[in-house]
Formats: sequence, structure tokens, C-alpha cells
Amino acid sequence: MLIGTYNVKVASGRRVFIPASFRKDLGEKLILAKWYESCLVLIASESWQALYNKLTGENKIIVESIRDTERFILGSAYETFIDDQGRIVIPENLNSYANLSENISFIGLVDRVEIWDSKIWEEKQNILSKDAARLIEKLANAK
Repeated sequence: MLIGTYNVKVASGRRVFIPASFRKDLGEKLILAKWYESCLVLIASESWQALYNKLTGENKIIVESIRDTERFILGSAYETFIDDQGRIVIPENLNSYANLSENISFIGLVDRVEIWDSKIWEEKQNILSKDAARLIEKLANAK
């Protein structure tokens, strides 16, 4: 299961070390793409279709919101492989989109990993910490 937060440094050539516990669960063949809130998503290739279905729902008609989601996420996706040293290369356009500096954070979210610039992630965590009680209440009331 992909859980926890790991902070790593970006090496030359935008190479990043994937935490060992994530490598075990992700496998060797991965998909890396833009994600929401200016971060990236990293997911096992075999889990990609399930994530796509979660995003687009059961719609049989490709409405505008689905087309835009496909353009945003699928249009930015790269198939990548972990090298012998446990690293992947983040393409320049994804690196720029997520404003990644030399310090990044991997956030495990059960079926996927988000990749954030560490400073931006710290700011996001502060916001989440303040809103945690409200967010759980909102989820509870939505059911």
C-alpha cells in the first residue's frame, strides 16, 4: 500500500529517487502525469485504467468535463521506468508545471503517489491541518 510522506532531493538531469517502500508497490513500469493543485501523480501502469475510471465516472458520452480531464491528465502523461538505482527522470514540462525545486515530497495515497515541491507541500499541509475537522464533517454529511 502506498502511504506516508518521503522527502528527497532531485539529482542532476531531474532524476529522483523513488522511496523503496513505494518502488515495491509501484512496480517497474509507471505513469507520471500532471495532477491537480500543481503537483504530479505517479501510479503503477496497471492501476492507470482504474484511476482514469475514477476520474471520468461511468459516463458513456464524452462530455466537455471528461474531454478536459483527459486533455489535462492523459495529455501530460509519460510512461516511465525505474532505473537500476531506483530513480526516474521527471520530464522538463512536468517539472515546470509542478514548480519542482531540488527538494520534493512524495505523498502516498493508497493507489497513487503525489509529487510536490517540498515547500509548496509544507504550505498545503498547514492549510489541511487547519481545515481537517471541517473536511471530515463535509465528507460525513455528503453520505
